Amino acid sequence: MDKFVVRGGNPLLGTIKVSGAKNSALPCMAAAILTEDEVILENIPQVNDIETERKLLTSMGAEVELGYGRAQHRTHIKCAILSDPVAKYEIVKTMRASSLVLGPLIARTGIARVAMPGGCAIGGRPIDLHINGLEAMGATITQDHGYLEARADRLKGAHIVFDKITVTGTEDLLMAATLAEGESVFENCAREPEVTDLAALLIAMGAKIEGAGTGTIRIQGVSKLHGARHRINPDRIEAGTFLIAGAITGGDLNVDCCEPKHLGALITKLEQCGVKIDVGIDHVRVRSGGELKAADITTEEYPGFPTDMQAQYMALATQAEGTSTVIENIFENRFMHVQELIRMGANITISGRTATVRGKTPLQSAAVMCSDLRASASLVLAALVADGETILDRVYHLDRGYEHFEEKLRGVGAQIRRMGDVFGRK
Repeated sequence: MDKFVVRGGNPLLGTIKVSGAKNSALPCMAAAILTEDEVILENIPQVNDIETERKLLTSMGAEVELGYGRAQHRTHIKCAILSDPVAKYEIVKTMRASSLVLGPLIARTGIARVAMPGGCAIGGRPIDLHINGLEAMGATITQDHGYLEARADRLKGAHIVFDKITVTGTEDLLMAATLAEGESVFENCAREPEVTDLAALLIAMGAKIEGAGTGTIRIQGVSKLHGARHRINPDRIEAGTFLIAGAITGGDLNVDCCEPKHLGALITKLEQCGVKIDVGIDHVRVRSGGELKAADITTEEYPGFPTDMQAQYMALATQAEGTSTVIENIFENRFMHVQELIRMGANITISGRTATVRGKTPLQSAAVMCSDLRASASLVLAALVADGETILDRVYHLDRGYEHFEEKLRGVGAQIRRMGDVFGRK
């Protein structure tokens, strides 16, 4: 099991490039199920969740080619024959995005058998919103031995109001509705850039969609979709993580190949903390503005402050003068990084969904445990400013969603290296 060894104290200087968004790439790969033709996706990140999705699609009978390097992070997917429309538990147990194949499978083949999703244990992400929506569209769904089985001759358009804003639920039903009979209207939809990115691919495949990126989406079902080529959005969470890395280390870091308009809530908050920000067309430069100042955050659905940046921001708050309040509104179990930050010397208390961070607190090196994807990033950020050498265990969580994380950080001056145990990589 790999570990990171991080020695703190170096400001990050230079340019760091952002990869494609994992949370856009996964639904876009699932969307290839909807057509017999080839779908080509560019700017695919080289992360473990993408490899899991490749294995999942291949196990169903799809032809999937992943190319990196000269192939510009491109994947070719052809689902001409889906001989086994089952998302097997042994493949999807580490990834929540497995539920995203439910809608496209039943829309394309009339049957789907999907293992209940796995992934980071950060709180409830109920799949009942997917089930209720598909049932409203005419599917019959049963649960047996940890699997969901769905059947339908052909889905029918429906008017669905989501009880709660759900990104994967919006994406799953959006894909299903493209091949449904008649019109579907979805309200209280997620507005995240990942939803808009998926809709752009579906439209390129021949879907009729209006309103993606707003609270109401209309879909006019078609009988067939065709192949397409699509470039995945930059990863806004990776970009945000690097912006905080530059800020927390007092560096001068240019975060390149990103989409600044997707980072509005974070940029505003960093400016409140006293960080100097220069925004370009496809890059954001972050520079030290002196002492960091405390500022409160409340996680919200997009365009609010993203829950996927909460842990990283908390690391920054430990180095800010004053008291910061962090309220987590999306997931009820997303403070698992707090105890590890406390082990490093942070002054944090938790009451329900609220964490109170008192800074500025000198952090010290320690052996810490990564509990989920974003918590892992938070601990790396803390280690970058800690006194001494911090060892982070279970960094496989981080490998699920960040491409060559330690190599990118090392390229701008961080002292970070990967260490495999006797059974792992060297």
